[in-house]
Amino acid sequence: MRFKRNGSYTLNRKSKTKPNGKKAPAEEKKHYMEPEYTKVRVMDFDLKDLVALPTKEIDLNEWLASNTTTFFNLINLQYSTISEFCTGDTCQAMTACNTIYYWYDERGKKTKCTAPQYVDLVMTFVQKLVTDEDIFPTKYGKDFPNSFESLVKKVCRYLFHVLAHIYWAHFKETVALELQGHLNTLFAHFIVFVREFNLVEPKETCIMDDLSEVLCAPLPPHTHNHVTER
Repeated sequence: MRFKRNGSYTLNRKSKTKPNGKKAPAEEKKHYMEPEYTKVRVMDFDLKDLVALPTKEIDLNEWLASNTTTFFNLINLQYSTISEFCTGDTCQAMTACNTIYYWYDERGKKTKCTAPQYVDLVMTFVQKLVTDEDIFPTKYGKDFPNSFESLVKKVCRYLFHVLAHIYWAHFKETVALELQGHLNTLFAHFIVFVREFNLVEPKETCIMDDLSEVLCAPLPPHTHNHVTER
């Protein structure tokens, strides 16, 4: 069974790397952790049910491919909303919390990029993968390669870097655009998905564990007012 690989609850840019952390400057106040922002979502649903493999008849790789492609499109779109604020001057390194991410090319050469350069590399790399019929097949009967799971893990790791950077460096702009509900919903959905299938190591996502704990918990009944609550 082949799924239509698209996004939902909407909102394009473009890598391939091995993430490498290094201490960044002293951590600032995390505005995205303030309750007035964390309670805002665009949807109320059981995330565990949403990401779980629907039936045993559906191939796991197909489910991973469908969801990974969707997350790529949504995160790409979310980044595009703040891309004009993410420049070589404002974001001279790809940072998130206390981490700086470096780019590693195919030969393993380490490069420190500006954030827009890094995101462009990420999105170019992922776009190439998800449109490659030999890696993300869309035709019935065509098998996924043996390397598929490791490639999905790599994609998810890079997409996490982009989400973390948006929160860390561009949350104020996201709030100004009134898109924090979309970002929160996307982040929570993504985190529950990668945890369900062990796609990103905890040591990679731990820099955002405080936010994950809040956003991945069910909303109390009285807060189910979607993004109109501010």
